[in-house]
Amino acid sequence: MSKAMIRKTILTVVMLFFSIVMIVPFLWMISTSFKTPAEVFEYPIRWIPAHFNWSHHVKIWSGDNSFVQYYANSLKVAVISTAGAVLLSSLAAYGFSRIEFKGRNAMFLIYLSMMMVPPQVLFVPKFIMFDWVGIFNTHWALILPGMFTIFGVFMMRQFFLSVPAEISEAAFIDGAGHFRIFSRIVLPMAKPSLATLAIIDFSWHWNDYENALVFMIDHKLFTVPLGLQNFILENTVDYNGMMAAAAAGIIPMIVVFLIGQRYIIEGVASSAVKG
Repeated sequence: MSKAMIRKTILTVVMLFFSIVMIVPFLWMISTSFKTPAEVFEYPIRWIPAHFNWSHHVKIWSGDNSFVQYYANSLKVAVISTAGAVLLSSLAAYGFSRIEFKGRNAMFLIYLSMMMVPPQVLFVPKFIMFDWVGIFNTHWALILPGMFTIFGVFMMRQFFLSVPAEISEAAFIDGAGHFRIFSRIVLPMAKPSLATLAIIDFSWHWNDYENALVFMIDHKLFTVPLGLQNFILENTVDYNGMMAAAAAGIIPMIVVFLIGQRYIIEGVASSAVKG
């Protein structure tokens, strides 16, 4: 066996070990959600319950504080915010990378420097502004700020800079304007970056706890993180129910990742074929 093969085997074993370490808590969470209260503290751990108990899952999806409402609120906020963030980030990134204007790089550096401002510092100004505009205690207080992401602009700009300038120049010669070049040429080439940005942004909005805690008062507007925290406070000893609620909260993340991963691979493969 060659040295390269040995190194590859060792690396595979190490990565497999860390993968198992990371996935074990999720497996325990799912297993516990189907157990009876008496089976939670059994040692050694029984990974497969003797009898699957569905009552905890039924509990979180029914009753006055059903997760159906939390899911609907989170999907509304996450989907609209992600769609807006991907569109606006792409437009801004195209302007910073493809349109020549005076002070472009300085403006981008100033814009990028805002990433160093802790988001907690903005809670009070945002609270005052949202109350003045009239969107406090509405989902718009989460959606509108979520459509603007500095990281998204930076990420998309880096991709657009990698696209050869000759493509845009050829389109200009054929009479195409910036919007047509952006929508017909540059944006279709950015599928991998768009999918990656969508996954990251959706994950952020789905798991956003601080903003929802500060700007949401009405229980009917609670998102999944707030709903999960509310469930834990009301059921402090119901460990099975907590694990069922936590398992329900990660399902959309797993689905989005699996779907987005497929699009990323397809985008990279198609770009390689075209190149």
